[in-house]
This record gives sequence, C-alpha cells and structure tokens, in this order.
Amino acid sequence: MRFLEDLQVGQRRELGSYTFTAEKIIAFATQFDPQPFHLDEEAGRQSLFGGLAASGWHIASACMRLLVLERQQEAIEEAARGEPVAVWGPSPGFRDLRWIKPVLAGDTVVYANVVESVRPSDSRPEWGIVQARNTGCNQRGELVFSFLATAFVPRRSQGE
Repeated sequence: MRFLEDLQVGQRRELGSYTFTAEKIIAFATQFDPQPFHLDEEAGRQSLFGGLAASGWHIASACMRLLVLERQQEAIEEAARGEPVAVWGPSPGFRDLRWIKPVLAGDTVVYANVVESVRPSDSRPEWGIVQARNTGCNQRGELVFSFLATAFVPRRSQGE
C-alpha cells in the first residue's frame, strides 16, 4: 500500500527497463522532437552524440510509462488481497530534470524511483506530499537520466 504513512525516505522501487531501438527513436522523434540527430542515423553519427540519439522527452516518457504501470500493478495486487488501494493525486510538478548522457539506438535504460522526502500537506490534511528521485541507467550502469518528482499521496483515514 502506498499511503503517505507507508512511505519512508530512502525507499527504492525498481520500475523496469526500456530498450531504445532505432525504430522507436525515429517514431517518437517524428511525432514529438523532429531534430535530425533523432531522425536519421547518419545525422546522429555526425552530431555531438555520435549516433542516433533518443530524444530526452522519449527517455522521460518511457520513465513515466513505467511509473504508471508499476503503480497500476501494485493497485491490482492490493485489491486482490482485499487491501485498501491508495489512489494518488496529481503532481504539482518536477524539477532538476537532467539528461546526463546520450541514449543511443540499442541502449536499454533501467529506471528506478527513490523517495527523498515525505510530509503531510499543510493545506489539505487528507493528503501528503512526496518527493522522489527518478533515475535511468544504461546497460553499462551509467546514469543517463534523472529528475525530482513531487506527488500528492493520500493519507490513511483514522479508521485504518
């Protein structure tokens, strides 16, 4: 269960991985970030990246997908056990977004989430606020992506 009271600073969740194939990189870039080094292998090789590079927004989108899928799976498992399911609120934003190293065609990024702070909301007592660092490391273990996310998380009712 992921109510505010269940979360602790330092908790880590492994979110899964995503492989950035040339086809996926080009498809994403065609629709959302049509820069030459995301669209064409030769242009990528001649760029600062040295190869067909995934858009930073593609890297972030893959992370978001895995975050959502992990939480959905957790909710299914909680419901199957008859436990209350914490439905998280919206995110008021994020900060410190960094694309640290290029992600090139063929790279697999493994994503993780680590809780950095947990506190009750001052203005909404039924909610808390959690900040977590989301990271991605390539298949060589190199950090390639990071951001600090903030989310509203429900608190347990007094009867639970």
